[in-house]
Amino acid sequence: MPLLRVTVAVPTLAADSTLLDCIRALERQTLPGLEVVVIDNSGRGLARRTLDGCAVRVIENDRNAGFGAAINQAWRESDSPFVASLNDDAAPHPQWLEALVAAMEADPKVGLCASQVRLMGENLLDSAGMLVCRDGSSKQRGHGRPPAEFSRREEALLPSGSAALYRRAMLEETGGFDEDFFLYCEDTDLGLRARWAGWKCLYVPEAVVEHRYSHSAGRVSPLKAYYVERNRLFVLMKNFPASWLPAAPLVSLARYGWHVASLFTGQGSAGRYRQAGNGGFSLAGFVLRAHLALAARLPRLWSERRRIRRTARLTAAEFRALLREHSIGPREVAQS
Repeated sequence: MPLLRVTVAVPTLAADSTLLDCIRALERQTLPGLEVVVIDNSGRGLARRTLDGCAVRVIENDRNAGFGAAINQAWRESDSPFVASLNDDAAPHPQWLEALVAAMEADPKVGLCASQVRLMGENLLDSAGMLVCRDGSSKQRGHGRPPAEFSRREEALLPSGSAALYRRAMLEETGGFDEDFFLYCEDTDLGLRARWAGWKCLYVPEAVVEHRYSHSAGRVSPLKAYYVERNRLFVLMKNFPASWLPAAPLVSLARYGWHVASLFTGQGSAGRYRQAGNGGFSLAGFVLRAHLALAARLPRLWSERRRIRRTARLTAAEFRALLREHSIGPREVAQS
């Protein structure tokens, strides 16, 4: 039996036919020595029935523990040197893991690798790594653009958790995903904490994954609207340099302005949210709820912030330069 090299963690909530497609794609991987762990957050044992006969390990939760908590369960119950996260609505090409592992093994300073994630059925990108805005918002790099424009292996800020590879040593050093995020932006938080700790992130275009974008929670659902807004505040408070915090509300106001404009044009995330039958005024309620949640968790977030700084291997100036190199503006966030 080949030496175990990678644990692939696949959280699932619906555990439907897309999960089976994902597992079948993992069965075609060219890399030997991998195990697949499906974390069933349905609370109803759906994954075992869907995956009957598949060579996977299933962890069953009695409730939806969230994306980050599910990935943490998988890597803490394994001993492989690399851990991959994969959405249950994604289908990797056969060389996906082989390309990621080769890239990470070539440089011991690389703790995170980003895949070339494509929108399923389209010759367009979902992500080629992630970008961040000055108010803590994050967006997929290259979203909606041709894959040919992102064909070069290069440093990225951090990967999208929909299809990423993490070094176990990095996860152990940082503590893995922050389970308080529950859904969305937990990959941004982990990536920024890893960068503070001195780990590098590499974008590997040969590692191709086809992704049904937001299959589980919906592209523009109220659930997503709330957690994205709340969690970008968590990211901001935990990870951003102190000198950038005073300007963050002004950047948010600019982003809100572009969201309002998008409600009327039908473009951007706010426009799609309204077109899906959701009221535009509900977005203001989500913003208020998000800020109340930030206030309630501020002591814990501030404690985490201080811990990150105590163990940081980058200076604040170096981290600011890193964020500037991989930044996105508020208008781009709202209109993408």
